[in-house]
Amino acid sequence: MKPLREAIQDYLSLRRSLGFKLVEAGVELTRFADFMEQQSASQVTTRLALAWAQQKTSVDPMNWAKRLSHIRCFARHHSATDQQTEIPPANLLPFRPARARPYIYSEGEIELLLEHALALNPQHGLRPWTYHCLFGLLSVTGIRLGEAVRLEADDVDLRAGLLTIRGSKFGKSRLVPIHSSTQEVLARYRSRRDHLLAGRPASHFFITYRGHQLDSGEIHRTFHKLSRQIGLRAATDRHGPRLHDFRHRFAVETLLQWYRSGAEVERRLPVLSTYLGHVHVADTYWYLSACPELMGQAVKRLEQRWEKQP
Repeated sequence: MKPLREAIQDYLSLRRSLGFKLVEAGVELTRFADFMEQQSASQVTTRLALAWAQQKTSVDPMNWAKRLSHIRCFARHHSATDQQTEIPPANLLPFRPARARPYIYSEGEIELLLEHALALNPQHGLRPWTYHCLFGLLSVTGIRLGEAVRLEADDVDLRAGLLTIRGSKFGKSRLVPIHSSTQEVLARYRSRRDHLLAGRPASHFFITYRGHQLDSGEIHRTFHKLSRQIGLRAATDRHGPRLHDFRHRFAVETLLQWYRSGAEVERRLPVLSTYLGHVHVADTYWYLSACPELMGQAVKRLEQRWEKQP
């Protein structure tokens, strides 16, 4: 039988080969292997798993539950070759995190945000146009921030009007069509970008004035600054509308348009799910309950079907 640490590494390698990234799980399971060696234990037991999950001074039940879930998944896999492995019951440290309620931006708020992005310093540099185009692209395509930041120059085909999204969840890639108006804005940005580079190589589409890939932390700081300027956040607010809410808005607006036009939403949901790069179509169904207006449209559609029944 393999040592526990080796078994954990094999488990992680197998899952990653199937497309799972397991960044957090990899760190936590390696720490669990350290803990087991300190305990001179070679078999996973519920008692040891629980002791490790709760060993930190933090009393956050969400972190405890997440740590135990990593062990549970590994133990379920490992029990196939080690019958003495105990799988921690699912009712231990139960915790179901609440999904953040999406903020649905208005057209006016988006226009104001993009307008203020163009006022960023330096006024005659690339930075204002970078954030103007980045935030605009997020709002009209619904792609994830990380997907936009990772876009390489060759991934933006302005002739065909297609973005190639690589390295998405589960390592999948997908094509995202863009409107002609978006193509025009991105074409102007590319012209400014290429002028700044003056022949210097830069692999990513959205870049800093030095030609480097954008930093996620700096993007969020810039967004928070702009959102305070236009009144989306108060000066002391720690929470408020997020960049990820552009994605929520895109999904909700798409679904609302389908309902209002009388389209068969249920048949089109898998299309939207694929477009957004959702792993499960259930992630797309979530928007129906997350937005009151969408829920109302769904109920209205159901009532109309009942009325038509003999």
